[in-house]
Amino acid sequence: MEELLKKELGCKSVKSYGRDGSGCISSGAGFMTDSEGHIFAKVNKKHGARLMFDGEYESLKAIAATNSIRVPKPIKVFDDKKHGTVFVMEYLNMTGLGRQNAGKLGHLLARMHLHNTKIKDKSESMATSVHKQGEDVKYIEKFGFHVPTCCGFIPQDNSWIDDWVIFFSRQKLQLQVDKIINETGDRDVVEWWPRLQRKIPEYFKGLEITPALMHGDLWGGNAGELDGEPVVFDPASFYGHSEFDLGIASMFGGFSKMFYDEYFKLLPKQPGHSQRLGLYQMFHYLNHWNHFGTGYKDSSISLMKSLS
Repeated sequence: MEELLKKELGCKSVKSYGRDGSGCISSGAGFMTDSEGHIFAKVNKKHGARLMFDGEYESLKAIAATNSIRVPKPIKVFDDKKHGTVFVMEYLNMTGLGRQNAGKLGHLLARMHLHNTKIKDKSESMATSVHKQGEDVKYIEKFGFHVPTCCGFIPQDNSWIDDWVIFFSRQKLQLQVDKIINETGDRDVVEWWPRLQRKIPEYFKGLEITPALMHGDLWGGNAGELDGEPVVFDPASFYGHSEFDLGIASMFGGFSKMFYDEYFKLLPKQPGHSQRLGLYQMFHYLNHWNHFGTGYKDSSISLMKSLS
């Protein structure tokens, strides 16, 4: 790997550094380089790994551009016959997220979710001002993303749509449901999904939703801290409803109360929040069912029934 990194990054010196890391989807290792500093090389040999890493690369870029939450700087994605697809990013020697920084993460996540709204407000203000200036950052009007991203290794359809309910129902939930039905023919999903599908729009009545940049997979295992600041990684970004990120954030142990207290100071709960949270959790239970098997079926069907 050292010689490959020298070639791809134009480095003269590459040495193994820090801790290796492996998750459910990919493996990786740290290196010290003379030109890029400390880097982390993430590797995956599966079909579709290039699409997955390209999406993660663009997600990290998008989050960094909001100047809110710290993320590893993405450096390069490339393919190699021996190793598969390699994603090189900044190496951050993080520790687990502490209680105080969990609160700070909640505040910064809300800032990230409000970033596009602030661009909109600023654009509208400038449109009525006599003194107009060029604006490099543009308001994102629709829901989606400019590239596909993968939640786990399943590609998400991020085609742009101006209606959040349609985007979430068709391009998030329907994708997961179709995969389960096509691969397992599960009768419970076949019975209950059409009932819920008809009811979903009711949960969004009277709600005005401005597209917000999502992390997309923000659970406790994808957050840490470094130098007293929160860090997030492994994103699957798109522009969606701000509450979506709170779905998986509240699962698998979740974040501390301080996280939510600080988040809701900037983005207060809207009517119907708890039911929509169930919808967003159900997406992740279905996604885990598709990744890891029927151990996640009961949670998925229970939510589907309760929301129908």
